[in-house]
Amino acid sequence: MNAADIRILVLDDEPFMHKLLTHMLGGLGFTDVSARESGLDALELVDAPEPPDLILLDLNMPGMDGIEFVRELVEHHYTGSIILVSGEDERVLQTTVQLVMAHRISVLGHLGKPVPLAQLSAMVDKWRPAVAPLAADRVFEPADLRAAIDNGELVNYYQPKVDVRSGTVVGVETLVRWQHPVEGLVYPDQFITLAEEHGLILDLTGVVLASAMDQARIWHEQGLHLRVAVNLSMETFSSVTFANFVSSAANTAGVAPQDVILEVTESRLMLDQRAPLEILTRLRLKRFRLSIDDFGTGHSSFTQLRDIPFDELKIDRSFVHGATRDRTALAMYHASLDLGKQLGMEVVAEGVEDRDDWDLVRRTHCDIAQGYFIARPMPADDLVAWIEVWNQRRVELAASAL
Repeated sequence: MNAADIRILVLDDEPFMHKLLTHMLGGLGFTDVSARESGLDALELVDAPEPPDLILLDLNMPGMDGIEFVRELVEHHYTGSIILVSGEDERVLQTTVQLVMAHRISVLGHLGKPVPLAQLSAMVDKWRPAVAPLAADRVFEPADLRAAIDNGELVNYYQPKVDVRSGTVVGVETLVRWQHPVEGLVYPDQFITLAEEHGLILDLTGVVLASAMDQARIWHEQGLHLRVAVNLSMETFSSVTFANFVSSAANTAGVAPQDVILEVTESRLMLDQRAPLEILTRLRLKRFRLSIDDFGTGHSSFTQLRDIPFDELKIDRSFVHGATRDRTALAMYHASLDLGKQLGMEVVAEGVEDRDDWDLVRRTHCDIAQGYFIARPMPADDLVAWIEVWNQRRVELAASAL
């Protein structure tokens, strides 16, 4: 769409900001720019037959402040995008961005005052037309999932993990999918909770584990010695025989326990300490590697690190992707990395999605990286060919970093 066709609303209680932003946007080719000093006046434009596509929103305004205005936008079914323009500190702006996203309104980012022209241009350039809402996800019944488990419809995808220093592929994370005969590929957010709530998670985990271990043996026979990580649901710890089950599965597949990483999401870990502590400690005694996943997003991270013998700490993607542009996320990244190092753990950065993220984990000597910048999850059969491509790419990345 041509810039002149995009309708922009500037909401700020300072008339000077209206003139300044209108002039700056005009210089960038945006000519359909309106300005309002109050939220009530701005909502009249939101309700107009042709509402603004993009709103540049100040936060600290008399009367209706920017936070209240966002809530009103939800009530008025606004489908456009927002850029926050405010002199408030970084933490307040970041929190507001999270709030806007929680309201399912597109937020392109935030700008401080005075507004830098280059940053305004780059941020407005992110605008895209609103996409029609997706159809509601198909609701599956327990019997559907039971049949999927029994009929072999669950398939594993694998996302590579690479050594940051050398770029060598050292392992994969297993991510289950449901190859539904009618619906196609169904992602785990549509069936894992169903499995947990209806007593199917142990059977599902068993299928995922067994398949991942069999695949690890196949790769080993092909000359690829990769550690295979598998996510564990809290519900798997309801069975005190789970540690024996995992050990038996590895023995059957012919895989060394040291090559299997069991990832536990720390926000769900310690509902009842006794069973998880027993099972996880027994797994560690059997030489399986334990990983604390999504570190920093739960409520008891430090307690869990103290109480459970984890080998690996995975820094949550929210503290990795874009951290070079977010002082709060960067501080959390460094704190997590330093903590893992001090405890003698291997540290994995999740969510490495662009070159800035990759440069960050290299510069800070993180151990392992995982994310879309490296590779998306893929079927097992695609991994060998991908590694050949990656090996060439990692040489180029290393050369460009010199």
